Amino acid sequence: MAEKRPRLLPVRRPGESEEKIDWRKYNAEKKEQLKKWKEQKLLKRLEKMQGPKPGEDKTPKRVKKRKRESQGRPYTVSVALPGSIMDNAQSPELRTYLAGQIARACAIFRVDEIVVFDETGEGATSVEGEFDGVWKKGHGCVQMARLLQYLECPQYLRKSFFPKHPDLLFAGLLNPLDSPHHVRMDEASKYREGVVTDRPTKAGRGSFVDCGMRQEVQIDKRLQTGLRVTVQMQTEKPDPKVRRGLVVSPQQPRTEDGIYWGYRVRLASCLSAVFTECPFKDGYDLTIGTSERGRSVEEATLPGFRNALVVFGGLQGLEASVDSDQNLDVEDPSVLFSHYLNTCPGQGSRTIRTEEAILISLAALKPQLEVAGQQPEES
Repeated sequence: MAEKRPRLLPVRRPGESEEKIDWRKYNAEKKEQLKKWKEQKLLKRLEKMQGPKPGEDKTPKRVKKRKRESQGRPYTVSVALPGSIMDNAQSPELRTYLAGQIARACAIFRVDEIVVFDETGEGATSVEGEFDGVWKKGHGCVQMARLLQYLECPQYLRKSFFPKHPDLLFAGLLNPLDSPHHVRMDEASKYREGVVTDRPTKAGRGSFVDCGMRQEVQIDKRLQTGLRVTVQMQTEKPDPKVRRGLVVSPQQPRTEDGIYWGYRVRLASCLSAVFTECPFKDGYDLTIGTSERGRSVEEATLPGFRNALVVFGGLQGLEASVDSDQNLDVEDPSVLFSHYLNTCPGQGSRTIRTEEAILISLAALKPQLEVAGQQPEES
């Protein structure tokens, strides 16, 4: 805050008139005040030039806070749900919109992985091939996975990775995720998603990548054409002719800068495969099952973790998923999870739809997940 200079006009006291003002005396006082003010200003300038005294920390509070806080997010949150919920929709348009609701809910709460598991015995593990799930029941897992992948992909890359398909017939009805990695053409961003093009390059130079900008970006490596990559844009010494960038891991925006960079989609043939086929090295160290038969979420205390998994049931709950899994020899689903929670105690409806349960549960668990995720993992 700037220091105020002394007043240059005489201050009248109550009861005084203009005839009583001694201007000579006032001018002498004014000169004395200006002299003191200049001396104080000069002393402060000399102190600033000399630097902080020994043992005195002059680091601004804002800088201290920035050093203490970690910019990255060290933990991940995964969500698993059965694809059979698609069969509960009454029309192809509603089936598509249902998948869009799930994608939006997961993006809002920064879910890093969505696992679609099968509880009907189909055993689908890939979205490859020709399926007509949008017209017939029986391919709900595949259709949901494809729609989730389509919505997660930035708009400028969809033509490269998603050709015309019956499952995507009504994808134009869906609301966009508008996630941070869906960067607009002229928007400045540290990272961008792109696809490697077949543009020829000189020997020793990297490939060109279409990152949804007015010009392609040349990366530091030569990669296979058609590959989706995450590019860190270089800002030092910009070349007006060629934009340059570095290929980085898709997890780097989250781990280093705390930026939510979308979710990955995985298909599991059954409920047990959700756990056994975990893509993380040490598996899920925190698993949460959701059911109206679980204990209240308000009574739960989550331990420190690095990879959390929240599992939702279908129309008949997690009990039906356990019964249909031949690899599981249990009757009570609660034994499969670290915590078996009721995230909406005292519900006013007999049933809570899965797309509603995702919003309710993630909203209830979000405060505890954020705190426990920053804590060291318990051994």
